[in-house]
Amino acid sequence: MSKRPDFSTVALWAGLAFIYIPMVILVIYSFNASRLVTVWGGWSVHWYVGLLDNTQLMNAVKRSLQIAFYTACAAVALGTLAAFVMTRIKRFRGRTLFSGLVTAPLVMPEVITGLSLLLLFVAMAQLLGWPAERGIMTIWIAHTTFCTAYVAIVVSGRLGELDQSIEEAAMDLGAPPWKTFLLITVPMIAPSIAAGWLLSFTLSLDDLVLASFVSGPGATTLPMEVFSAVRLGVKPEINAIASVILLAVGLFTLLAWFLVRSADKRSRTPPPEDDEHVTWQSVINSRKS
Repeated sequence: MSKRPDFSTVALWAGLAFIYIPMVILVIYSFNASRLVTVWGGWSVHWYVGLLDNTQLMNAVKRSLQIAFYTACAAVALGTLAAFVMTRIKRFRGRTLFSGLVTAPLVMPEVITGLSLLLLFVAMAQLLGWPAERGIMTIWIAHTTFCTAYVAIVVSGRLGELDQSIEEAAMDLGAPPWKTFLLITVPMIAPSIAAGWLLSFTLSLDDLVLASFVSGPGATTLPMEVFSAVRLGVKPEINAIASVILLAVGLFTLLAWFLVRSADKRSRTPPPEDDEHVTWQSVINSRKS
């Protein structure tokens, strides 16, 4: 007698189908030979070839990828430092305020954040003369401000699980704090740093609200381009570029998952029993005792 699936299993598959079936339909219709989205005209790769001639759309893609890359790198650097301060420095004046300011963008509506940054850039342009015009730089600053909070939360969760006796043992053996952080702490939190980088890259690539507030002429991102095009009707080129992005993100995510999994497996593998390891282990055990 076959076992009937429980409610959680049915809900899981229903949720996955609700998310991924529209993506499959989008990919299928990207090969539609007809210009009308609702009319199937046969299979064709005409719209993929036509992407190379669509200069405006391709420039928006390049601009979005460039901003997303810079945003992810800056957010990882700032978010990791903020997470280290929140988890390693237990007491300092203004700690609660600092933690609240770091995590505020998580709960702040993007409309409020975008409007605040717009007013800030306008005031700075009037007082300091910078930025002279809003463009890639202002979008990068806005996205970094938004994504840093996500990186700080992800990395701080990993830092809170680490055994600090390993770092203390390294400093007892003569390693300065900065070297301990780079050679001991960073390799142990590498999976969370990679996850924060990917999350920041995705959030920046997907953002529409913040970019709409802080962008200027000639700085249109891909979400802004797609949104303005969809308002006039979905075009086959939009389906094609969306399918290409889905393929690229899928391959990149698979590669990142494989690298993170390999790094995590290596970190769990015990080191060889040499003299240096015995010395480190003896120091760690002595501190624990």
